[in-house]
Amino acid sequence: MPNKNISLETGFEFLKQLSRNNNRVWFSEHKKEYDAIAKENKKFVEEIFSEMEFHDSLGQIHILRINRDIRFSKDKTPYKTNFGAGLSRKKPMLRGGYYMHLEPGNTFVGGGFWGPNNEDLLRIRKEFEIDDSQIKKITSDKTFIKYFGELKGEDGVKTAPKGFGKNHPAIDLIKKKQYVVMRKFSDKEVFSDSFQKEIIATFLAMRPFFDYMSEVLTTNLNGESVFKD
Repeated sequence: MPNKNISLETGFEFLKQLSRNNNRVWFSEHKKEYDAIAKENKKFVEEIFSEMEFHDSLGQIHILRINRDIRFSKDKTPYKTNFGAGLSRKKPMLRGGYYMHLEPGNTFVGGGFWGPNNEDLLRIRKEFEIDDSQIKKITSDKTFIKYFGELKGEDGVKTAPKGFGKNHPAIDLIKKKQYVVMRKFSDKEVFSDSFQKEIIATFLAMRPFFDYMSEVLTTNLNGESVFKD
């Protein structure tokens, strides 16, 4: 039976209290508690970053603010009820990014291409139109299925994007506007001593997908680099 990760357990208890008291007065009264938890979370993410640097060329850590942007939202609660952090890869040659979302009852680790710009999205779709064998090989691999199940992401259109045939064999891939992977964790798994190790293993399982997509997004349809020497 693994020992519990006390720091994360304390953080989850804080988030549960915050979800019941999501207002600035309560948060101000518990600011010191939050600061101590945030410091531990930062250390946790930095340890993952340090380990991942042995396996990938990373850019920087992005720890998301707990404050919500409520300017255009009907939900005016001022704070998020989760902790989030991302690790970027060194662009422009390495694409994709790693993300971890810590929330009571809704923890997940993910990565991929959440909102590719129009140019990148078109390039991805064109690749799948010409040859979808490589992406299918990656997503049907037993390691990919073990960690992620399937490639996820919302569809951008109901039938087919403009310029693509709706009956194309790869239309389910072509009509997507996002290409992401995700693995969920129970609270029990989060509190175990192996959680950090499992996050790293999950990130490493993304690499074949990331490396393939990086190749696609840094070359043209002829396989030539889009970057000049």
